[in-house]
Amino acid sequence: MALVALVAAALALGLEQTIQWRFGPMGVIAFVALTIGIKAKNAVVSSFGAVILVMLLAQSG
Repeated sequence: MALVALVAAALALGLEQTIQWRFGPMGVIAFVALTIGIKAKNAVVSSFGAVILVMLLAQSG
């Protein structure tokens, strides 16, 4: 069980670092808002994070 938690934490950290490297601080804010919204089951916060991430993806492409 501890191994699964360790692997999940490592993946989350890696994903966060990749987002910050590619999209900067706004990407991290969007990722955190999306994560908090999903965990808290708050549609407004998760939608806010998702919309920002989509806008950042559309801008880079």
